Parts: sequence; C-alpha cells; structure tokens
Amino acid sequence: MESETLFKEEEEPPGPLTGLVNVENKVSDFFLFNAELSQSYPTKQKSDRVLFPFKDSARSRLFRTRHYPDITRLEWFDWHWQMRNAIREVETLSQIINLSDNERQAMMHHSGALPVSITPYYASLLNPNDPSDPLRRCVIPVVDECLHTEGEEEDPLCEDVDSPVPGIIHRYPDRALFLVTDTCSTYCRYCTRSRIIERSHHHLVDFNKWERAIQYIAGNKNIRDVLLSGGDPLTLSDEKLEWLLMRLHKIPHIELLRIGTKVPVVLPQRITPALTAMLKKYHPLWMSIHITHPKELTPEMSAACIRLADAGIPLGSQTVLLADINDDVVTMTRLVHGQLQIRVRPYYLYQCDPIPGSSHFRTPISKGLEIIQGMRGHTTGYAVPTYVVDAPGGGGKIPLLPEYAIGWENGALLLRNYEGNIFRYPDNHAKLKDIH
Repeated sequence: MESETLFKEEEEPPGPLTGLVNVENKVSDFFLFNAELSQSYPTKQKSDRVLFPFKDSARSRLFRTRHYPDITRLEWFDWHWQMRNAIREVETLSQIINLSDNERQAMMHHSGALPVSITPYYASLLNPNDPSDPLRRCVIPVVDECLHTEGEEEDPLCEDVDSPVPGIIHRYPDRALFLVTDTCSTYCRYCTRSRIIERSHHHLVDFNKWERAIQYIAGNKNIRDVLLSGGDPLTLSDEKLEWLLMRLHKIPHIELLRIGTKVPVVLPQRITPALTAMLKKYHPLWMSIHITHPKELTPEMSAACIRLADAGIPLGSQTVLLADINDDVVTMTRLVHGQLQIRVRPYYLYQCDPIPGSSHFRTPISKGLEIIQGMRGHTTGYAVPTYVVDAPGGGGKIPLLPEYAIGWENGALLLRNYEGNIFRYPDNHAKLKDIH
C-alpha cells in the first residue's frame, strides 16, 4: 500500500504520494460512531450512536480489515489497545510485512540493546513489499545494526556524565532534561537512548526516582526550563503525566515546561480530548515532535497535531537526518511544508548520533548543509529548521550553516545569497581583528 497523507480520507490509498493535499482545520468536528454503550468494547452491531473523536483514514480501514478483521474501530482507536498489541516478534510482523532475509535474520538473531516494537497503526504505514521503504527502514532492524564502526559509543553524548541524579541530565545552565520513562510505543532503530530502553513491556514507573529528580530541580533555582523526555512521556497515563506536570508547575522558578515525543506520529490515538484538556492546564507548555518523513503526515497524525495546537500548545518538530530516507532537498521540503500545514514549526534537523550499529543511517555533514542551502531562500524561513550536531563527548548542540558570509573586501562584508550571487554590505566599523 502506498501513502495517504494530510486528510485525504475518502479515497482508497491511490498510487505513489504525489503531493500534499488541503488540511481540514476543524478536527473537533466529531463524527458519529455506532457502539454498544454498555460494553467496554462494542460489538459491530448497530446500536446507540455516540460521538467518536478521531479521524479514520481509508488506509487504516483497509489495513484493519485485512489484518485485524475482528477488531472494532473503537478498539483500533484505543491507545491502550495499540500499546498492548505492539508488534514485537518476527512471527507477528511476518504476517503483515514480507520480510527480507536481511530483516528476518536481524530479528531472529537480534542481540542489541534496542528491542523491536511497532504499533499496529504505524505498521499500517509501512510498505509490505519494499524493504527500502523509508518508514520500514526506521523501525525494522537489519543486520547492519551488528556492524560497529569507529567513533560509535553507547552514550556518545555523554549524558550519563551530566546526570547529577537518576533521570536528570543537566548540561545547560538554565534547563534540565528529565527522563521520565524508559518506554516508547514504537522504537526507532537509530535511537540515541537505546541504552536505557526497557525490555520487559511492563511500563513500570519509579516514583522514588521521580521524587529525587523533582527535588533536584526544585533545589536549583537556575533551572527555568524542564524538558520531559525518555522514552516517550506520552506513553504515561493521563494521571501520571499530570502528577509530574503539576509538581513541576508548582516550582516557582520553573517558567517553561516542554514534552519531547513521537507519539502523535506513531500512536496518534493517544492524543485524546481528555489528554489535551489536561495539558492545557499547565501552560506555558511546549511540545517537540519527532517527525521523519512525509509519509508520516497521515490524517490521523495531522488531526492529533491540530488538536494539540488547538489546546494552545506550540508545536515544533525534531527530525533526524537519515541516509536514503530523508536526505534530499525534495523530501525534506515536502516534510516541512506538510508540517506547517498542521501547525508544526520545523525546529531542529539533527545529524544522526553515532550510537553502535548506526553507520548505515548516518550521512556526511555536507549532505545536511546541502539540504539547508537547498531550502533557505527557496521557501519561507518558518519552514527551515536549524541543522545541528549534538557534539560527541557532551559538547551540546552545535548549529551548522552553509557559508553565506565569505569574507571582507575594502571595508565591505561579502555575502552569498541563496542563488549563489555575491553582494556587498558596508561594514566600515569592522576592525582588522574581526576579520577571519
């Protein structure tokens, strides 16, 4: 099956993705759903009509009919069902995907730190017959993961060195990273924190660790900004997540809370009206969403993002640059344009971190600079993310730009624009020592 994106709901998935379509902005218009009110999961018989608060794309309906014929629409859109039924075993995945020998061997003999987990929803987006499908490459392992090359480390960013208490990474003076869970609903094969991901699927929460982390934040008045990450914070229940937000919101010197997540992309069913009603109580609250490829911009994902935006949550995207997945100007431009349509501002484009077994994902730095140069000036600045390398050894995020300032001549700064033309800016106040 090919991709269906941005609210193109009434047709069956057409051919290859030919472009982005118009976005419906009013995702709060619920459609009617027939269900038995007296049962936890309704039968398929028509009964009382209840409001159903989710988009249901043609692609999802077709996939559900083919692979989950006994599952009702209500079950499919229950995020707990999606989590419980995440695909983790080669036997289950091979019933949905025609696995290549490479993929099958990697799953059967997998010994790395990162387990396999794919929500049924996200599995519906994978091309079952093409091992080079970009989304498929992101979540299904291959034997290249066993190849460890020079410079790769379990903790290449040295986060553990900057962890004063379990769960806190305090690298920058005024902000702290709070790892609130070690669970994700779907695991990306290039995950920077694969070393901490749990494998039991029990999704347990360590409240004692949370308490120590909160006490650390409360005791450091320089911290004004807390980013909840993990794992994925949105895999927590509403109650646990609100407990965390409420505790942090009460700390006087905390001015801003942020959540880093891929849930709207891989588990959009999680973005319920109840969740957004809870989140909006803790403004200013921002959210960074991990988005990889235009194929992820489905009606379901788009509706989830618009629901979050309608709750007053500013949304930014974080995209990892991946070889043969999104490492060209055309793909990246389609991605950022699609994000803007659903009110997600492109924020960071990350160079892939050198974790063990990631060499087949990493691109040359020159490729990232080429993409930025190919977008800057050719589209709105709102669509151009900041390209960064998270420096190995704990150096933090370092932004990279193409060379636009090319030197000085007779008191003028020489500038190259997006078309490659050279212009002069009178910089008469520049001193000799400023000129490199």
